[in-house]
Amino acid sequence: MAKNYFDRYVWLIDVINRHGHIAFKDISYLWSRSPLNTVGENYLPERTFHNHREAILDTFGIEIKCDRSLGYYIANSDDLEADGIRQWLLESLSMNNLLNETKDMRDRILFENIPSSHKWLPVIVNAMRDGKVIEMTYQSFWKDEPCTFKANPYCLKLFKQRWYMLARSEGKDEPRIYSLDERMINVVQTDQDYKLPAKFNAEEFFAEYFGIIVGTDCKSQTVKIRVTKDQEKYFDTLPLHDSQRKLEEESDESYSIYRYHLVPTFDFKQELLSRGPAVEVLEPKDFREEIMDDIAKMASLYMIP
Repeated sequence: MAKNYFDRYVWLIDVINRHGHIAFKDISYLWSRSPLNTVGENYLPERTFHNHREAILDTFGIEIKCDRSLGYYIANSDDLEADGIRQWLLESLSMNNLLNETKDMRDRILFENIPSSHKWLPVIVNAMRDGKVIEMTYQSFWKDEPCTFKANPYCLKLFKQRWYMLARSEGKDEPRIYSLDERMINVVQTDQDYKLPAKFNAEEFFAEYFGIIVGTDCKSQTVKIRVTKDQEKYFDTLPLHDSQRKLEEESDESYSIYRYHLVPTFDFKQELLSRGPAVEVLEPKDFREEIMDDIAKMASLYMIP
């Protein structure tokens, strides 16, 4: 597929998705002003538009329908938002298009650096799709030398600016997490087949965890935290976990109480500690005491001799 057509498809999806419903004449007008319109067309030919619609359905599985009174819209847009990987892909492509359209403003649009080796993603995704074992060379932060071994890739997850792979290595009963940053030295797909466990579901596997640390001896628990009122909206608009619930009956005008049901792993503890005095762990007692112990150790580092 020619890159310019691919960019056009993403542009068209993005325009319709942002507007909800939009008339063809408005799409045509926006196209006349788009930097992607390199030939300077004063309008978008209707035949070209419908060809793009068909190509978008074939390429992305996204159907653009027409409501005679409201205009064109993305069919089943709720499903699009629920499909995490497709939504992430389209948002990434749309942002790429936006940056290409505003090259003269790149020094005014700043991004966080993601130190992940994206060159390993295509290899791993292809192996997952084809059901092929991978051979990887991995240098753990906790070992002196890298190891080369075969593994069955289960799924991929992005967390805190790093890509991670859940995979079961040969000779192991349970899968474990591998980072795709500088620790991953090499990955190749082999000709050896593997079968993903029939009952494995990536979303369910991580459902009771915050982050990527899994498989601990701890069980999921009910965790309650108190959040100062000035931080409440941050929790409301970007929940820490799917199980987050605000307990209105226990909250007041100065703070809000939130409840979670998860395994209180190191990742979750670090997230709460990063919020400083705006967050207090109320229960369970042992987790609260663990947080208190970490805070005491941190405070001791700043005590004047």
